[in-house]
Amino acid sequence: MTNPLLQDWNTPFELPPFDLISDEDFEPALDTALTQHRAEIDAIAGSGEAPDFDNTIGALEAAGRSLDKVLGVFFNIAGADSNPRREELQRLFSPKLSAHFSDISGNKKLFARVAAVWQARGDLTLTEEQQRVLMLTHRGFVRAGAALEGDADARMKEIKSRLAVLGTEFTQNLLADERDWFMPLDEDDLEGLPAFVTSAARAAGQEKDAGGPVITLSRSLIVPFLQFSPRRDLREKAFQAWAARGAGGGETDNRSIAAEILALRDERAKLLGYESFAAYKLETEMAGTPEAVRDLLMAVWSPARTRAEADTEVLTKMMQADGVNGPLAPWDWRYYAEKRRAAEHDLDEAELKPYFQLDRMIDASFACATRLFGLAFKPLDVPLYHPDCRAWEVTRNGKHLAVFIGDYFARGSKRSGAWCSAIRSQAKFPESQTPVVVNVCNFAKGDPALLSYDDARTLFHEFGHALHQMLSDVTYESVSGTSVARDFVELPSQLYEHWLEVPEVLSEFATHAETGAPMPQEMLDRVLGAANFDMGFQTVEYVASALVDLAFHDGPAPSDPMQMQADVLAELGMPAAITMRHATPQFAHVFAGDGYSSGYYSYMWSEVMDADAFEAFEEAGSAFDAVRAASLEEHILSTGGSRDAAELYTAFRGRLPGVDALLKGRGLAAE
Repeated sequence: MTNPLLQDWNTPFELPPFDLISDEDFEPALDTALTQHRAEIDAIAGSGEAPDFDNTIGALEAAGRSLDKVLGVFFNIAGADSNPRREELQRLFSPKLSAHFSDISGNKKLFARVAAVWQARGDLTLTEEQQRVLMLTHRGFVRAGAALEGDADARMKEIKSRLAVLGTEFTQNLLADERDWFMPLDEDDLEGLPAFVTSAARAAGQEKDAGGPVITLSRSLIVPFLQFSPRRDLREKAFQAWAARGAGGGETDNRSIAAEILALRDERAKLLGYESFAAYKLETEMAGTPEAVRDLLMAVWSPARTRAEADTEVLTKMMQADGVNGPLAPWDWRYYAEKRRAAEHDLDEAELKPYFQLDRMIDASFACATRLFGLAFKPLDVPLYHPDCRAWEVTRNGKHLAVFIGDYFARGSKRSGAWCSAIRSQAKFPESQTPVVVNVCNFAKGDPALLSYDDARTLFHEFGHALHQMLSDVTYESVSGTSVARDFVELPSQLYEHWLEVPEVLSEFATHAETGAPMPQEMLDRVLGAANFDMGFQTVEYVASALVDLAFHDGPAPSDPMQMQADVLAELGMPAAITMRHATPQFAHVFAGDGYSSGYYSYMWSEVMDADAFEAFEEAGSAFDAVRAASLEEHILSTGGSRDAAELYTAFRGRLPGVDALLKGRGLAAE
C-alpha cells in the first residue's frame, strides 16, 4: 500500500507527510478508509456478544482511525489552500460522506445495541466520562433519525445528502466571488492611504498578477481601505462588491441555495418531531430554547442600537463638514469612525500599527500561555501544506503535549475569516494520541507583517481555541478539546482575548517594527482607553446577524430569505448606515454547514461567560493568578465535553453569570 495517507506516519510526532501527499491520493484513500470503517461498523452491529459499553460504545470510539487521518488532512487543506482539484474533490466527497454517516446513524442493528447499553446504564460500572460518552452517543443516534422508520427514514437520508452538497456549493461560490474580484488602483488612488495599506495593496496586486496595487475582498485589506481612503467613490465601489458576495447572479449566487437549505432543515426538524429547526438545534446547547437566545440578544440590542444612533449623528456631522450632503452610508461609517477615533482618542491606526507586528503578537500569545499554564513552544522544521505555514512543538516540563501550526496570511486559495481546526485531536483510547492543532487567519502580508488591534485580537481568539485543544486531557476523542456545546466553545477563545488588553503584555510585546522601542505609556493608555470605541457599530452588526439567523430557523422556512432578512432588520429598526456583519448570501457560519445554524448567537452567549470569567482573575488581583489559571485548566480547558457545560462553568466560577458583565465590558451598561 503506497498511498501516504493510509500508511503509518513515521514522521516527527506522526505529523502528516505533506511533502509526499498529492491531490490524487485523496480519493482512493477516502474510498479505502470508508470501506474499512464500514467493516468495523458491521462487526460492531453484527456482534454475537451481549451489548455492553466496551463492545459497543467503546468499539464505536475506536473505529474509523484511517478515515480520521484522511479527513483530518483533506479538510484542513481544502479550507486553507484550495485549488480546482480540491474543490472538485469536496463536491465529490460531500454526498459520499453524508451517505456513509447516514448509513451508520440509520443502522437499526447498531442502534439497537446502543439503545440496549443506554437502557442498562444504571446497572453498569462506568466512569463519569463514560456515562457522558454513552449519553452523547445515544442522543446523537436519536437526533440523527435512528428511530425513524420507512419513508421518514429514507427521506432523512436524502435530506442529509442534499444538505451536504448545498453546504459545499455555498462555500465554493463565496470563495469564488472573493477570489475573482479585485479593484485596481492607480498611484493617485493611493493618496491618503497609510503605508501599511499601500504595501498590502501592492502585495495583493503581485499575487493577482495585476501589474499594480489592488484592493481585494479579503477583510484584512478591504476594511483598512474603507477606514482610510478619502475617495468616497472608491469606498462605495469596494463596499458594494463586498456586500454583493454570493448575490451577484449567475453560477455563484447563493440566495436560492440558502432558501433550499432552510427548507430542508425545517423538514428535517419536523421529521424528528420538533416545532422548528431552532428548537431542534438549541435543545443540546446551554441556551436550551429559541426564547432564551432571543432574550439575551434583545437585552444587548436595545442599548447597542441607542449607542449606534447617537454615533450616527456625530459621524453625519463630520461628513457634512467635509462637504458631503445626504445620509451617512455604510461605506462612510468606517472612514469617519477612524477620523473620530483619531480625534477623540488621539489614535492613528497608521501610527499604531507598527507596534503590532505579527511575530511579536505570536510571541505574546505564547508568553501568556507560558505564564498561565507552563507551556513552552519550540519551532519545528517540518514539511507543511503551504510555505506560509509554521509549526511549533508544545511541551510542559519537558513533556510533549501537542504540535501547533500557524497559517496566518491571506491568499486567494484560502476561504475568508479565521478559524481553529485539528488535524488530530487528543485522546487516550484506543491508544494515546497528542493533538495537531491549526490556526488559520487572513492577515495582509508585509515586511514585516503588521496587524491592526482587531487583527491581534483575532490571533489571540484563535489561539484560545488552540489551547482548548492542546490542553485537552480526556479519554475519548468524541469529547476531546472543542467537542462541546456550540455556545460554550467560544468561551476559551473569547476569554483569551482579554490577555491582549493586559497592560504588562502590551508593554512587553507591542514594540515598534523599525525602532524596536516599546509602545509609549501614553499611547498604551490611549489604546486601552479606546477599547470600547465604536462598540455600538460592532454590537449592532453582530446582533443583527444573530437575530436574522434565529428568525430563519425559529418557524416555517422562508421561501425568500432575503425578504425575511429585510423584514427582521426593519422590525429591529436597523440603522441605515450599518449592515449585518454577514448578510445571508455570505453567511458561511450558517449555510456552509450546520455548525452555527441557529447558533450564531453563541459568540455572545460565550461572551457573557468570558466577561465574567476574566473578572475572576481581576478579583484575584492579577491576570496571571496561578490559582485561577489552574482552575480554568482543570474545569474548562482540559475537560472538553466530558461534562455538561453549565456544570463545568459553575465548577470554575461558583455560579452561572448574568448579562451585566457583558454590557459593562462592551461599555453599554446604563450609567
